Amino acid sequence: MPERQKFLNQLVSRILAAQNDGILRVAINGVDGSGKTRLADELARLLRAKSANVIRASIDDFHNPRAIRYAKGKNSAQGFYHDSFDLKTFQRLLLKPLSQGGNLHYKTAAFDHVTDSALDMPFIIAKPPAILLVDGIFLFNEVLKDDFELKIFLDVAFEISYARMAVRDESLFNPHAPENIRYYEGQKLYLAECKPQQQADILIDYNDLETPRLI
Repeated sequence: MPERQKFLNQLVSRILAAQNDGILRVAINGVDGSGKTRLADELARLLRAKSANVIRASIDDFHNPRAIRYAKGKNSAQGFYHDSFDLKTFQRLLLKPLSQGGNLHYKTAAFDHVTDSALDMPFIIAKPPAILLVDGIFLFNEVLKDDFELKIFLDVAFEISYARMAVRDESLFNPHAPENIRYYEGQKLYLAECKPQQQADILIDYNDLETPRLI
């Protein structure tokens, strides 16, 4: 069996072992380009193959409007870190309804950052037991850190994550390039302030996609 498949099987077992009768809220965090979305999608597929009820979501669907995101300036690291996402809406529409005692009426998206417009999606009613898999940057910040029962962090060097983004987005992969400073420095602020590696219930060395390993 390939090493990656062994790793995925281990991770699926850890998630299933943490499941309860309600909604298990799982955060998959890491710097931009670390591979969060791909991993979350793979885990969702494997968990569903084991008959788990999986809800998939991403904080990318809860951005703030462009005017708020860039209010501190186009190159502001503070603006990227603190103003990218509408955390209150993220909690109100997704995390709180799926918490213990929540009303189970949730939405997985509220804003399209590409068109810079709000989304009017109907509420969905969750049916416990279920597993919520959320991927995104900044998920272990002071506002959100207590909203997940299981926190997974992908530990990836910036040089590697930016090289992956270069393939994904056809962008310059140098984290020190002028167009990347906002994002690089903003994520450094998050890493220094929130120490997500220390918060993680599951810490993963994800520098090599073919041979990731639990730390």
